[in-house]
Amino acid sequence: MHGPASILPLRIADLTFSARGKVLVDRMSFSLERGGRTIILGPNGAGKTLLLGLCHGLIAPSAGRVEWQSAAPEGRKQHQMVFQDPVVLRRSMRANLLHALSVNGWAWRARRARAELALERFGLATLAEHPARLASGGEKQRLALARAWALKPEVLFLDEPTSALDPGATRIIEELIQGLAAETVKIVMTTHDLGQARRLADEVLFLHRGRLLEHAPAKEFFAAPRTLEARAFLAGELLW
Repeated sequence: MHGPASILPLRIADLTFSARGKVLVDRMSFSLERGGRTIILGPNGAGKTLLLGLCHGLIAPSAGRVEWQSAAPEGRKQHQMVFQDPVVLRRSMRANLLHALSVNGWAWRARRARAELALERFGLATLAEHPARLASGGEKQRLALARAWALKPEVLFLDEPTSALDPGATRIIEELIQGLAAETVKIVMTTHDLGQARRLADEVLFLHRGRLLEHAPAKEFFAAPRTLEARAFLAGELLW
């Protein structure tokens, strides 16, 4: 599915990012293994979205390392990112998928077949010719997931994919995420929704003020967080 070499585990070593004299990600170190769903939690400003961008290669670190198991040139294509506010092109749902596949080197016949499969897989087949810009928030997010999935990633970074969605659309996205994980796509996702985190997480990274304070199995984290900051966060107390 992903070629001969897995890009996982992902090893993060002393990862640091500073801007305007302020340290926003402070010497984080951890490893992410194959499979499962890693949920990144923490208050606003903790560095969650920055961490995703650093791991995905959108942002260059100020110090430290982001090391994938495979350094093959095709490795970059084996991880995709879906943003909180999905980016869609001024064209149909189908054409958005075809464009992404074309840019990534898929031949015409193969990308047509893959796009149709993605439309069906993400419940968008009846909207294939619908202008993507006119789609609902939930439909745009499904399109963003479909576009990422169509490229056959081994790792999928998701930045608060349901933050602007109603409960019905959120449930659909959660079900799709669970299905992707069942297909052995590694999910690394940020969320502010603790209920969602409890439903989806296999493991949790808890961030506060740019530092990684806890990295634990989800059941262990939610039952008995080790740090005062994590306990306060789970209790709904404001953290500064």
